[in-house]
Amino acid sequence: MPTRRDQLTREAARLFAERGFHGTSMGDLAEALGVQKGSLYSLTGSKQQLLLDTMREGARAFHAALDEVPERAPAAERVQRALRGHLRVVSEQLDVATVFTREWRYLEDADREEILAERRRYEERWRVLFEEGLESGGLRTDLDAGAAALLVLSAANWAYTWLTPDRDTDELADRFTAILVDGIRGYATSS
Repeated sequence: MPTRRDQLTREAARLFAERGFHGTSMGDLAEALGVQKGSLYSLTGSKQQLLLDTMREGARAFHAALDEVPERAPAAERVQRALRGHLRVVSEQLDVATVFTREWRYLEDADREEILAERRRYEERWRVLFEEGLESGGLRTDLDAGAAALLVLSAANWAYTWLTPDRDTDELADRFTAILVDGIRGYATSS
């Protein structure tokens, strides 16, 4: 059963996703929970803490999705599974994914450094995924793993802006993988 603190964090993620961090006040959060503004401070130290908690939740979710990718699978399947996991996180935790992607710049000092480190670590894990595919012979030998990671994450991170709730994210990830792995230049099929 979710605690009152869990409810507050969930409402904060929803409001930060809808209105942005600066567009959300403690009064808005209190109203969403149906409590007095002063009551919020017994649940959290600040709005900044709620932003950090949401960011940590996003980092955990995205890393957990990558953790599920089988290490011994062929390179193309690993990319496919990683994309499926990323898009699933966006679909199932849309508010958290939106905040994780968009609102990190409003964190302060050590909190910002913590989340930037998690974002860099996530990007690095994607780069390594492509490097391992290159080394195994499963991906093209001239692949720039860093550029591939940036391309995938640039597209997948913006899914919060266009992903509809009813969309089959596995099928979408499979289509993305086909474009990534097979390329967009190929042999035309006759119609």
